[in-house]
Amino acid sequence: MTHYNYLRKLIPCFCLLGSSLFAGNMGVVNFATCISESKLGKAEQASFENLKKQLGTHLESTEKELNELASKLNDSEYMDSLSPEAEAELKDKVRTLNEELMRYQNQYYQVLNQTNMKVVQQISAAIAAASEGVAKNKKLDLILNQEACFYASSTLNVTDDVIKEMDVRYDEKTKEAPQAGK
Repeated sequence: MTHYNYLRKLIPCFCLLGSSLFAGNMGVVNFATCISESKLGKAEQASFENLKKQLGTHLESTEKELNELASKLNDSEYMDSLSPEAEAELKDKVRTLNEELMRYQNQYYQVLNQTNMKVVQQISAAIAAASEGVAKNKKLDLILNQEACFYASSTLNVTDDVIKEMDVRYDEKTKEAPQAGK
């Protein structure tokens, strides 16, 4: 993106920010705190960790098998006891397992990155919706992500209110989910 396009996109934000500053009707929300403290954020983190463990188990077993075979390759007495065909077979199996391990690692990181992106998008949407509710209740014109500010007075922080709103919405959604399956 060129500097011109970047500035062109920021000008409306600065205008809105300037008008809100004079009006005093704005708040800031700490995105990271919303993730770590809200029910949705905690549930998504637990789900993500579970996925990580599941995928990691297969990766670890393949890595363990590869290490066992590699130790045999490094054992000169064991290697001397093998026929040339068995040695070639062992080396081929190590090469194949190594390729599989690299493929699994790539898939592991790809799945984790995709899942993380989906989680962040879902939580961002929940924070935006909760922020809208808080803004209406508190009659705020603007709520910014605290990370977008160089400084914000603690009196502008509405993170706790946003988390409460997120939790209410999460509870409503989880109550509806079992009923929808009936």
